[in-house]
Amino acid sequence: MSEDFGTRAASAEVEIRRATVADAEAGAWCHLLCWQEAYAGLLAPERLREKTDPQGIGRRTERWAAAIDAGVVRWLALNPAAGVPVRDRVIGFSSPGPARDEDAPTPLELYAIYTRKAWWGTGLGQRLLDVAIGRQAASLWVLEGNDRACAFYRRNGFAEDGARADEEFFGVPEIRMVRPAQLRNTPTALARLHYIFYVT
Repeated sequence: MSEDFGTRAASAEVEIRRATVADAEAGAWCHLLCWQEAYAGLLAPERLREKTDPQGIGRRTERWAAAIDAGVVRWLALNPAAGVPVRDRVIGFSSPGPARDEDAPTPLELYAIYTRKAWWGTGLGQRLLDVAIGRQAASLWVLEGNDRACAFYRRNGFAEDGARADEEFFGVPEIRMVRPAQLRNTPTALARLHYIFYVT
């Protein structure tokens, strides 16, 4: 796993933009590496190795390309370091869309949000959340026992609603978290307007 990102810039200097099909391979690498970093200690080691084997990057790239081509929204955080390999070009992403549950508590769902471990604690995850869902009511699913992620979501107004499901891919149960619309004009909400103005 590459850890040489060059000089890490402040989160505010990281460009965030919507993914295109041309970003599929870099996005797929970020997805796989974020799983390795975020789920170490949460999943059985052999299960994590199986599900994040780099030999499968071709298939994951195809899935990313197909999703983007179909209109799935994925916001990418781009590595500010120059000359990094494709596996390190994207350092985080978020993906919102219509809620998929039959009993969905909100029309909007946050499908995914990840940042590379080197960027944990920099505010990049907050930026990716803000650009994805702003102040809207939303729901999401998170692996049970992922305390770090749950704490982040709670800081952003999410709470468990009691729904639980068996997650077959990783073999760990998931819990659903929901938040109402955020009504206050918070700094992060105002920042989202800045992203939209410059990115779209």
